[in-house]
Amino acid sequence: MTSPPRIDSHQHFWRLARGDYGWLTPALKPIYRDFEPADLAPHLAEHDIASTILVQAAPTEAETRFLLDLAAATPFVAGVVGWADFEAPDAPARIAALAADPLLVGLRPMVQDIADPHWLARPELAPAFAALKQHGLVFDALVKPPQIPALLTLLERETELPVVIDHGAKPDLAGADLSDWRGGIAALAARPNTACKLSGLVTEAGPGWTDAALAPAVAHLLACFGPERLLWGSDWPVATLAASYGQWRAAAERLTATLSEPERAALFGGNAARIYLTNRGRRPC
Repeated sequence: MTSPPRIDSHQHFWRLARGDYGWLTPALKPIYRDFEPADLAPHLAEHDIASTILVQAAPTEAETRFLLDLAAATPFVAGVVGWADFEAPDAPARIAALAADPLLVGLRPMVQDIADPHWLARPELAPAFAALKQHGLVFDALVKPPQIPALLTLLERETELPVVIDHGAKPDLAGADLSDWRGGIAALAARPNTACKLSGLVTEAGPGWTDAALAPAVAHLLACFGPERLLWGSDWPVATLAASYGQWRAAAERLTATLSEPERAALFGGNAARIYLTNRGRRPC
């Protein structure tokens, strides 16, 4: 039986001159430059990765259209998770306009940067979430542990919305206490419409991370979501603040080595294809 193509479920491109990356400052010197398809292509070839999901990095529709244009010209980009203003009075029309491009597979508000930790629970966002469902889009939840309760409130209402939690909800791997995160992850995983990205952990652990530092989080994510609802992602180039593309890929392989080959094939590609590309996007070859 042929394994499904490998997919990197979470990567970014940006051009600094575009000017809407508020979080990206010279203080982040290693990634404070342009990153485009030609920079990523060698890493994909080295690791036999057929396709990627390209994820927004700026809270503007202009950036989403920029990413969609890049995706159209880049065969290895299978789909784009973009951004829309969920609070806009005309949010459904804005989402419909973006969804007219079949390469748009999902949307992601930058929830971790929103001051109100209860923002996701606001009932006035319901029209935006209805539009996601109407157009077959995935909701990428960029949350940290303080936003998990609001996400759970949203999930009580949105039982049919496909939700992918980015970066394992960003556990504080540099700290000592993961108890709140563990409880939150277990509650999120209890919702059958959720999945989770195995990504972003090296930056949460920080430079000098080891497999041992990552292992408790990886084990808990696997125990809660199972290999059928986890998606490997590189979070390139952000992850290069703590590890090269190959270092994180190798660590993820080691930390999931006990899985069967079908389970690993699902985690490293099949799940991303099923969740993001069943109805939209570009199917990997």
